[in-house]
Amino acid sequence: MLLLAGCATTPPSSFYTLTPLPQAAGRAGDLGAGSIAVGLGPVTFPQFLDRPQIVTRDGANRLVVDEFHRWGGTVQDDFLRVWGENLAYLLGGSRVALFPSESRMPLDYRVLAQVLAFEGAADGNAVLRVRWSVTDDRQRRTFAARENVYRCPYRVGGGDDRATADIRYAAVVAALSECLGDFSRDVAEVLGGLPEPQPPAADAAVSSAAQPRR
Repeated sequence: MLLLAGCATTPPSSFYTLTPLPQAAGRAGDLGAGSIAVGLGPVTFPQFLDRPQIVTRDGANRLVVDEFHRWGGTVQDDFLRVWGENLAYLLGGSRVALFPSESRMPLDYRVLAQVLAFEGAADGNAVLRVRWSVTDDRQRRTFAARENVYRCPYRVGGGDDRATADIRYAAVVAALSECLGDFSRDVAEVLGGLPEPQPPAADAAVSSAAQPRR
């Protein structure tokens, strides 16, 4: 009877998703009208983050994995989705495709990301640490390779009750979304400063041959 009573009082899980920049949320536009085509991904996460539960840290080496506070989908898919929404807005309608669905779209640039940290830290900050690069699939060139760390505060009052925990995890996810927004701005700045994409050699040859001779 005590076991059944304990099961009956088990609280339901809460589910969370990342959110895009406020300006990008709900934005509609012509995704085919942009000046460049960018492929995002793949994005990789360490195994300790690649899980349904939201991970926070309690000190330098101790992870906290709460069974009752989870991602609505997978953290990789959610990260990629919001990153794509942010960049579509920041790049002014440029075509942004997410790995692996961009396979049919000719790309000018690809942005790869390796997430090293994406969690709430014990000091009251959400942390995103990411290594990323911008490449050109056509010419097999790397235009940028960086590692950035972003810290966004989420400080919430103390308390161990369920309501306080819900507020704390919602604040952690909101701060992680803010860090992802800062990362998106840095990627957009690099992409905006790249040279105008050149057509593939075959297309350039056809175009040249089609020009009338004088």
